Amino acid sequence: MRLLSAPVALQFERVEVRKLVKLYGATRALSGLDLDLKAGEITSIEGPNGSGKSTLLSILALLSRPTRGSLRFGSHDPSRLPALRGRIGLVGHAAMVYPDLSGDENLALLSRLHDAGDHALSEMGKRFELGAFMQRPARTYSRGQLQRLSLARALLNRPALLLLDEPSTGLDGRGVERLCEAVRQERDRGAIVALVTHDTALAERLADRRVRLRRGRLEQAERAGEPA
Repeated sequence: MRLLSAPVALQFERVEVRKLVKLYGATRALSGLDLDLKAGEITSIEGPNGSGKSTLLSILALLSRPTRGSLRFGSHDPSRLPALRGRIGLVGHAAMVYPDLSGDENLALLSRLHDAGDHALSEMGKRFELGAFMQRPARTYSRGQLQRLSLARALLNRPALLLLDEPSTGLDGRGVERLCEAVRQERDRGAIVALVTHDTALAERLADRRVRLRRGRLEQAERAGEPA
């Protein structure tokens, strides 16, 4: 069974957002946003509540459509290629796992859908120290255990585009170290990484480039180490 894996030809090394607008009734979540995301680079997306960060990630994950504007994955128009979803990994506020299945069963199912293989399952277990708790139903997990499972789920398909919305939520110090190591490994592998966080320390540790949104627009962009 291979339902979610995208054809090998669907590769891309850049995501281009142009004049993106998203309206929810009279509320304007994004207001003509322009942004480029590049392979081999971690971009942190920061800003106050209501600035459009999670809305942007939802559109990048192809879970929501913009009201106006364009989105390109390399040369591909994602609105015409649903298979591009198989090239995306997402960690959101919800774990997006089946609560009555064990962690092992959740990852095994996803591995079959992506045709990822046993090696990928073993790799995820080591990267996030997924232990005996993985044999219990996911609904019994602590917040940190659920977050580790969610991270493993998002990386199982070796995504070209990795989207992380507050990925350190619920993680202890060791868990944050595992997260940082895994995200850097994905960047070094050549993935495009977008990190939404209110955690300035995490952004400073991970980001190659930092952008700030305000009221749905790009307010500021800087390379890591540059003055604001």
